[in-house]
Amino acid sequence: MASSTTTSQEGSTANTPAPTKASYPPIPLWKLITSQSAFTPDVLEHTFPGSGTPEDPYRVEWIPNDSRNPLIMPSWIKWMITIIQAFAFLSITFASSAMSAADPQLEEHFGASSTLVIADTSLFILAFAIGPAVWAPLSELYGRQIVCVLTYALTTLFSGAVIASKNIATVLVLRFFSGAFGASAITNSGGVVSDMFTARDRAVAMLAFIGAPFLGPSIAPILCNYLAHGAGWQWVAALITFFVGTAFVGVVFVPETYHPVLLRRRAAKLSEMTGKVYKSKLDDGSKTPVVVFKTAMLRPWALLFREPIVLLLSLYMAIIYGTMYMEFAAFPIVFVGSRGWKQANSGLSFVGMGIGQIIGVVISFFDNTRYKRVIDRLPQGVTVAPPEARLFPSLIGAVLLPIALFEFAWTNFPSIHWIACQIGTVGLGISHVLIFLSVANYLVDTYTLYAASALAANTIIRALFGAAFPLFTTPMYDKLGIHWGSSIPAFLALACAPFPYLFHTYGPKVRRHCRYAAESARVMDELHNQPSKVPASTEDKTSEAREKV
Repeated sequence: MASSTTTSQEGSTANTPAPTKASYPPIPLWKLITSQSAFTPDVLEHTFPGSGTPEDPYRVEWIPNDSRNPLIMPSWIKWMITIIQAFAFLSITFASSAMSAADPQLEEHFGASSTLVIADTSLFILAFAIGPAVWAPLSELYGRQIVCVLTYALTTLFSGAVIASKNIATVLVLRFFSGAFGASAITNSGGVVSDMFTARDRAVAMLAFIGAPFLGPSIAPILCNYLAHGAGWQWVAALITFFVGTAFVGVVFVPETYHPVLLRRRAAKLSEMTGKVYKSKLDDGSKTPVVVFKTAMLRPWALLFREPIVLLLSLYMAIIYGTMYMEFAAFPIVFVGSRGWKQANSGLSFVGMGIGQIIGVVISFFDNTRYKRVIDRLPQGVTVAPPEARLFPSLIGAVLLPIALFEFAWTNFPSIHWIACQIGTVGLGISHVLIFLSVANYLVDTYTLYAASALAANTIIRALFGAAFPLFTTPMYDKLGIHWGSSIPAFLALACAPFPYLFHTYGPKVRRHCRYAAESARVMDELHNQPSKVPASTEDKTSEAREKV
């Protein structure tokens, strides 16, 4: 950065370096939380490229050992943030299915139909589609911290307001807004982790998020069925409020981690302090609100309809996601209606699925070791494994899922012991985690430059399926019965089972013929595997690639 007395056309400080460099203590946590532009004095002493003029501004980047750089923050801060974000994610997925445990009480209290009460869960899941369209671009413009704090405050507010609802319409509206604001956790939590960990180390941290989309919905009925039966639906709403409120308190202590915003704030602070012109190296001036929101709205759909990888795998994950939420309506039909379980005990029917999801997380942990070995065996100079290396767990899950669903469908006779059904739900939980994790990682590795848009397309389709499936579950079971009704998702899973195998085998060929995948592969190959051959014309694009990776 420019000294207050001496500048150079080659950089921002005098050419003669100081004989020794002072060592400054890292920025304390409280300052990381309260100031996005905080920096240590060595930033003032650093030589940034440029000359500090409007035509050639100083280009601000992270300096060596920069304590504000999220990638090199102390490990205890990284893991504190990771745990808080994972809990926030878990709380919103918990809230998504918790009220379904009180469906009988809501029907009785408001005199509403079962279809209208089930719509509570559907509306909450449908609101998740708002995340990629609104909260993601807002985070890109203003940072993750402010978006997370404000949205979780409003989520807590709307969740608490449900307790005082006077009719079912008010419950549905308040729950929709609670899900809409809570969707920011789905959009931003994983991004916070990617801000702090490199690709090699990120997998272990991301394990904290693997179970959140599954364990939350599975734990909720187990806890809330007893509460709804014994205390009423308002107490279920109160538990949801406590859960998301606790997450809100934690989110308040999470500092900003989004690199472009932090460097933008630093550049503005340095310009204010010195009178020189500074600009973030990651800020090309094109990220206006109109451009950002247009990209967020249009690019996911472009990927969905132009890229067969995104379309087929998003449909696959959406069917699995919809099936999972369908079980919240199906399990009471099977275990309460057919087997005669009491409502208070019906939540135990989700224990098998929860156990399976925990097993899936453990398997994923060990699979990360396999993936690291793949990277270690790469030829010298190649640092990025093919995306298809991520798909191995989904090969197992794709076979296990239809088997588990068929087992559940045809062992749910009242004459067969309930443990047989529960074994099927264990397989269901394992396959959910294995498929979701490997497919999500595959999409990220395939569309690195456009990973946010690929995952946004995936999230939107998942939300639509997750909202629709519970609505037709009861009519379908009434017409087809518990056996054939449970077989429908099994046939869908069987039809989609070849998808991971097709992309594992033919993925490289398919990617070469997909516009966005091929462009991402080209730039990332230049960035990681052949850095010395990157032409000058691709410098800006490569910088963008670094930021988005």
